[in-house]
Amino acid sequence: MSGATQRGFTKGQEFVRTIKSAMIAALAAWCAMASPHSAIAQGRPIDANATATIVYYDLAGNETLDPADTQNNSSYSHEALLALYDGLIRMDNAGMPGPGLAESWTRSDDLTEITLKLRRGVSFHDGTAFNAEAVKKNIERNQALGRRAGGTVYEAMNLIAAIDVQGDDVIKLKLKAPNGQIEYWLGSTAGFMVSPAAFKDGAIGSALQGIGTGPFKVKSFEPNVRTILSRNDSYWGGTAGRPAGFEHHYVPDGRARLNALRSGQANIAQIDARQIPEAKDAGLTIQVVEKNAFWDIYPNLAKGPLGDVRVRQAIMYAIDREAIADALTFGSGKATWQYWSRLSPYYVKELENRYPFDQAKAKALLKEAGLPNGFEMTQLLLNNSEYRQIAEALQAMLGEVGIKVKFDVVDVSQFPLFYKQPPRGDVLMARYGGRSDPVQTIYELVGTGGSYAPGGSASPEIDRLLNQMRAMPATDPKRVTAMQDLSRVIADTAATVPIITRANVYAYRPGCILNLQPYLAAGDDRFNDVQIASGCK
Repeated sequence: MSGATQRGFTKGQEFVRTIKSAMIAALAAWCAMASPHSAIAQGRPIDANATATIVYYDLAGNETLDPADTQNNSSYSHEALLALYDGLIRMDNAGMPGPGLAESWTRSDDLTEITLKLRRGVSFHDGTAFNAEAVKKNIERNQALGRRAGGTVYEAMNLIAAIDVQGDDVIKLKLKAPNGQIEYWLGSTAGFMVSPAAFKDGAIGSALQGIGTGPFKVKSFEPNVRTILSRNDSYWGGTAGRPAGFEHHYVPDGRARLNALRSGQANIAQIDARQIPEAKDAGLTIQVVEKNAFWDIYPNLAKGPLGDVRVRQAIMYAIDREAIADALTFGSGKATWQYWSRLSPYYVKELENRYPFDQAKAKALLKEAGLPNGFEMTQLLLNNSEYRQIAEALQAMLGEVGIKVKFDVVDVSQFPLFYKQPPRGDVLMARYGGRSDPVQTIYELVGTGGSYAPGGSASPEIDRLLNQMRAMPATDPKRVTAMQDLSRVIADTAATVPIITRANVYAYRPGCILNLQPYLAAGDDRFNDVQIASGCK
């Protein structure tokens, strides 16, 4: 939709005019894009350079290598963690649970127990044997962290009532209540296995050494700068074609990431969507990886007028989502009013355009809420170029209906400040990549006690439906209907404010990066099996 001019969004007009010619070039580039892993798609053998190193420039980093750390709760900080640690359960690219360090598992009929059959012959990077006792120590350590752990870890560990070691390769977890989603949780950071030797002296966070069983091991680590990994030549999953190393560089500025790629400092980078035309013009391959991800505004319902549903609905109406998508994503994002992509079984078609751009409606709702002159709120702004672009567009749009947004700028790694006590900022605008379990996604975002809902839930009905789905096996078809009902409640109460969908946009030299596949279980993609073609470095 290109009606930003008619709807009177001044800054939106400027964005659209500025990029209009670049958009044409970008769309032409889309048509010319090669398959992201064409050698595989065409059935040709991959001739990989096993002596090369993946040097990846990313817009998110790691403050620590502790999977339980709150900052690592974000699924946009997982590339290095996925390379270092194996999960008890491995999520496949479609986001479904499969064998990992647990070769198989069984569930009790009442969903209160899960028994894991563990993989034999696996060792941690320090030589410590992986077995049921190691699993027990990981779980006990994570349970002891309590609220110091990230939400994903805390919530999963809080489910477990007892741990029963039944031999070196069998462990049973008894749950406090029926739960059909534990497999998904054990496929994320809650199930990442760390060498028990790393827990010496109660090490947590930056004090914890990153020692896992994964395909790469730590060579050096600089918090929020770079993680240098070398290939684990004893990896139980094999090493054929795997590069000699994987370097993960945290570079929040999009210009710096693209420049590093063009100069040869990096051989792959995640770039901002607005850089697609420039990267294509430079002769780089662009790979757009669709995600079950979106940009969202999280309100703290306990602060100021945000607890009033009319105020939140006013914010929904005040945002011209299509103008933002047109101006800033170069076709890689779409307007959205819900959490699920159009390909998801949970998608609710009727929620599309649930809150059309309508400044008059927004102002009327604010007046009805007793705020005819609007109000002021503080946004915790995460400091990189992509966040700033969207934040400035939103600031202008909301300002036009009387909602004055002030920025409190912090490093991207400091997003937990929004929900750590005492919470900082009235709202947080951030990209969300989802969790492996859809129920967990909803709980974290809008459930009572969820990480991104420091002010509580917008409706008791949200919590009721969440509890209902926790007692359903993941394969129960009724779960789809319940999730769709929940999506309707979330939209009606404007529990959060979805803006646009988000894909990961990668750039690299043509033919040099192979087997980078979409990983829908997280906001990040898995680099474990990415290869560098022969003749590239």
